[in-house]
Amino acid sequence: MKNNVKKIRMKTSMTQQQLAKKVGVTRQTIGLIEKGEYNPTLQLCVAIAKELDKTLDDLFWEVEE
Repeated sequence: MKNNVKKIRMKTSMTQQQLAKKVGVTRQTIGLIEKGEYNPTLQLCVAIAKELDKTLDDLFWEVEE
């Protein structure tokens, strides 16, 4: 799964730590999500989207293998 979390988070001048605190995970989890090394739950995806004021489609998409 690919994502735009880092790009959009940085446009809002929010740190990984700030986003992590708002959605209830660790900074490391946000870092792994941004690198595509962790697949977040749907609940976490929705929470991130709400905090960044974006839709799920804006943030996440599946890549055909």
